[in-house]
Parts: sequence; structure tokens; C-alpha cells
Amino acid sequence: MNVLIVHAHPEKRSFTTAMKNTAQQTFKKLGYEVEVSDLYEMKFNPVASADDFGDFEQTEYLNYALEQRNALKSNTLSPDIAIEIEKVKRADLVIFNFPLYWTSVPAILKGWIDRVFVSGLFYGGKRFYNHGGMVGKKAMLCFSLGGRDHMFGDNSIHGPIEQYLSSIQRGSLAYVGFEVLPSFIAYHVPYITNEDRQNILVNLEQHLQNLDHLNPLEFSHLENFDEKMNPKN
Repeated sequence: MNVLIVHAHPEKRSFTTAMKNTAQQTFKKLGYEVEVSDLYEMKFNPVASADDFGDFEQTEYLNYALEQRNALKSNTLSPDIAIEIEKVKRADLVIFNFPLYWTSVPAILKGWIDRVFVSGLFYGGKRFYNHGGMVGKKAMLCFSLGGRDHMFGDNSIHGPIEQYLSSIQRGSLAYVGFEVLPSFIAYHVPYITNEDRQNILVNLEQHLQNLDHLNPLEFSHLENFDEKMNPKN
């Protein structure tokens, strides 16, 4: 199996980085090929702009998604985007490793998705969900946060954690065709003991060793909708 870990944390001594290192070591022990995109270390540019394209179909008005398609066809995408696309193409599994910032991913990771999930390859037309460009590949979130686990749930102060994850799990990963595996979540990390942190890393290793036994999350199937995307009766 080929694995890509997309890592987004600015501090090499952070617990989130320790999670990335644990994942990398675990997959190598399993005999998998592992690539890492360490976005801060790479100084990855998260800002989608006209600079992402070496050629334009519309010079007077920038339609980013349409120019993605054009640049994909003409092989004129910015080199940093093209490199990341090739990593995703090689991967059977993509792990997104990050700290939860304001119920979402860090800006640098959001920008990676904005620029790398190009129209015409990852999605486009009716190429989405179980017909998306990444069908056949798996993806998983692996993240840390400050809240306690009991703060999340149907009757908890913050509500279900799934509400916070929907924009990336459904709106990004499942939308482009990834089979989305259950997340690994490290709760309350800034406030727990080193022993508790080590226990989390042990649990992460076990989680990753058992990916084949995890049931993927359920999302829409186009066959359940008509040509106009209304639900079939």
C-alpha cells in the first residue's frame, strides 16, 4: 500500500507532529510505502490565485475551477500543485494530520485542498461522491484538539464532533470520491500528562494497524438520485 501523510503543524516538537511520526513509523513497519507532505516545512503556498496557471483560456476574468481544468489539460499547473497531485495519484490512502483550529483544518491545509483538488481530475460535471475522481482511494483525518471527549456528543456542550468534520469529510473528501475512514482524535492534548500522551500514540498505532477492519463512513451514491439530483422515490 502507498500512503501519503499531509501534515499541517508549524512546531516539530508538537504532539501533532508526534502523531505524524507515529503514523509514518507504523506504516513503514507494515511494509507500506510512505510519503509525507509537511506543509509548513515545505512553506506550501495556501493561496489560490492566477499564479497557479501558466496559461489562460479567459484572460479578462479568473474562473479558478475552469482554469484548473484548462491548466490540467495543457500541463501548465504551477509546479508545486503538480507535485502534490502526483503524490495523491500514487497514494492508496491519504492521512490528513493536523490540530483542529476553530472547528476546521489550519489555513495551510485548507489551501492545499483548494489548490490540489483540481477540477477536471478530482471532480467536475457528475464526477463526485461515488463517481468522483478519487474513487478507489481511502482518506482519514488524524487530529488533535484541546476539548475533552465528553464535551462532544448529541447532548454535550459542543454537540457531535461530526458536525465540525462534515465540511472536510463530506464536502471535500467524500465529494471527490475518497472512501472516508473513521477519524482518529486526540482529545485535550495540551492539558494531559506525558503518560496520557504516550497512551494516545499507542492507540493511534493500533488504529492504523486495523484500518482494514474499519467501516467507512456512509455518504451519497449518485445511483440514488435522478439526472437533476433529486432523490429517486
